[in-house]
Amino acid sequence: MEALLTVAGSDYSQGMVNAETDIAVDEQAWIRKAQRSDARAFETLYRLHVDKIYGLCLRMTGNVSEAEDCTQEAFIQAWKKMAKFRGDSAFSTWLHRIAVNAVLGRIRKSKREQDRLQAVSDVQPARVATGDTGELRDLAEAVGRLPERARHVFVLNAVYGYSHDEAAAMLGIAAGTSKAQLHRARRLLAQQLEEQGFTA
Repeated sequence: MEALLTVAGSDYSQGMVNAETDIAVDEQAWIRKAQRSDARAFETLYRLHVDKIYGLCLRMTGNVSEAEDCTQEAFIQAWKKMAKFRGDSAFSTWLHRIAVNAVLGRIRKSKREQDRLQAVSDVQPARVATGDTGELRDLAEAVGRLPERARHVFVLNAVYGYSHDEAAAMLGIAAGTSKAQLHRARRLLAQQLEEQGFTA
């Protein structure tokens, strides 16, 4: 029985490896077709990557509606730029860069409105719910309260694992600035946790 389970497990593991290899091979074929303006191939790539791109946009914007708009814009730009994809990096990394640019572009366009909203929120004290235990409900909520630049670096570096050089290139900043913003983000998160009664 153990031998049978071992063989079955081995077959399953091998099947998973083969499936991942098949997806990678298929993705390359879909990319080539999409670069020849094959809309169905691009739709397949969209379905394969949309959840991850939406997750990135949501973490960067902290807003569902903004994330949806940025995701849509990212894939529109990806479709327009398919012919420029050279394969120097993974397709997912290329999409991440486009998504980051979509988020930053949207932020730049609405900066004045965001400044007005920030001025109002700075004047009004934060409401505390009755019976609030003071615990953070979710780390995502705490990350969402970080200043914009610190949040972007934290998301790319700590959540998605990009190096400071890679994050800096995506955000259009120096690697040293990326390191400083990550340090700032961690310090602010630690302060939030401390204010909520958590101790290291």
